[in-house]
Amino acid sequence: MARTDHYRSPDAPAANSIVVAVTAFTQDETGRILMIRRTDNDLYAIPGGALELGDTLTQTVQREVMEETGIAVKVTGLIGVYSDPEHVIEFTDGEVRQEFSICFRADPTGSDLRTSDESKEVLWVAPTDLEALNIHPTIRLRIRHGLEQRAEPYYS
Repeated sequence: MARTDHYRSPDAPAANSIVVAVTAFTQDETGRILMIRRTDNDLYAIPGGALELGDTLTQTVQREVMEETGIAVKVTGLIGVYSDPEHVIEFTDGEVRQEFSICFRADPTGSDLRTSDESKEVLWVAPTDLEALNIHPTIRLRIRHGLEQRAEPYYS
């Protein structure tokens, strides 16, 4: 299912749903960031996805990162809560979702990079190489907050 991210756009459709989602800011031992290139909108992003019934947020982070990248992770902290109502995600089935994502810090614990139905590319990216990638502004904000090693979580 394709998606379109609308951000601060007067032409954005009105949201008709909200879903709890997570993202994972994961760095390797050299400081590179685990990224995917999404299949649904062709943008680069940190891995993540929706909370499923019966899962904890930590389990959701672990499941989504493994599904999208092939990398096992351990959640080590909270980066922030992102709920900007000016960011809505329009899906081809008619759902228009207001962003609600909790971004966690996670450390890789093993496995090998691989793509999935949700990721056409999986890569480790040096922070100095981020500018060259097509990344949505709300994901760039999470990455920036992750790199800043903030003492307190961000929330909106």
